[in-house]
Amino acid sequence: MAQSADVATEPGDVTRVSFVLLPRFNMMTLTMLMEPMRIANYLAPHKLYEWDFRATAAGPVSASNGLSVACRPIDEEGLAKPDIIAVCGSWGAEHMNDQRLFRWLRRNARAQVQMVAVELGIYAFAKAGLVTDHKVTTHWSMMAGLAEAHPGLEVVEQLYSVEKPVMTCAGGTAGLDLMLHIVGRKNGDQLAAEIANQVMHHPRRPPESLQRHATGGKHDDVHQDVRAAMTLLEGRIEDPTPVPRVCRELGVSQRKLERLFKRDIGCTIVQYSKLLRLQYARVLLSSTRMSIREVSAACGFNSMSYFSQSFLQAFGKKPSEYRQAWPEKDAAPSWPGTVYAYLQTARKQPRKRG
Repeated sequence: MAQSADVATEPGDVTRVSFVLLPRFNMMTLTMLMEPMRIANYLAPHKLYEWDFRATAAGPVSASNGLSVACRPIDEEGLAKPDIIAVCGSWGAEHMNDQRLFRWLRRNARAQVQMVAVELGIYAFAKAGLVTDHKVTTHWSMMAGLAEAHPGLEVVEQLYSVEKPVMTCAGGTAGLDLMLHIVGRKNGDQLAAEIANQVMHHPRRPPESLQRHATGGKHDDVHQDVRAAMTLLEGRIEDPTPVPRVCRELGVSQRKLERLFKRDIGCTIVQYSKLLRLQYARVLLSSTRMSIREVSAACGFNSMSYFSQSFLQAFGKKPSEYRQAWPEKDAAPSWPGTVYAYLQTARKQPRKRG
């Protein structure tokens, strides 16, 4: 197999990466971050990357899929100083308050170690004071909670951000794109391209690529009027816009837009708007200290009872029960608020008469 032509490192010049794993981290994301380094070592004439796994206490850390990774303490003596620290967090990381970890991150940041926040790992850096008014990203489903909890941050929906002092990554396959970016910067774009070929990942996506494409339905390509309506509704969650006004602003007939929504998304505009607001409420309940009444108002519900009833129908728990269960008392947290699941649930509800 041909070797990469522009590997810029010499034997012994190894990049060391420490993955700090928080409970319920995403195993897929970790794999996406690790595999490019393994393949880089496979393709290069000498080792380019080493990595280890750390946590605030020695022992196994369980991922959200139930698998565990053995970790060393973050500050164990004798471990090589990392060049990159990547904090990987998912469910529950928004409630973490580990001062030992925060101190360790601040100490390494002062030592000019490259920091990477993966998915909800961004909360660790925000609480440690390492990002205050920076542009950051996280998984799209948790962006609202992050923005509410840390209003000074500019939370953007993109795959990853390479802004200093902390790179941020949305997780999932975005981890692969971020690591290809890092390899390209450190070892040359030719090697990054060869790694992409090995994993059949084309095209390599730039940081500003959007996380989401279509929201369900049979068509990969959502009509531009539907996309415009979705964007409008997402920007007005606190003050929902009536469907006739949406149509007037977009310059499209209500009949046509309803037909396009049913075709491309699988539901009506009203159903989509309601689900959107319920999803937003779910994130605020799990990641902020807002009262249930405040969450209800922030999501455009004028009636607390209607909000609670709608939430129960969509997610199987009352808002108060959901907040208490997330995530410690929920063995397998789920996201039932997809269009498909929402419509399946709605069909099971008895129709009101009169």
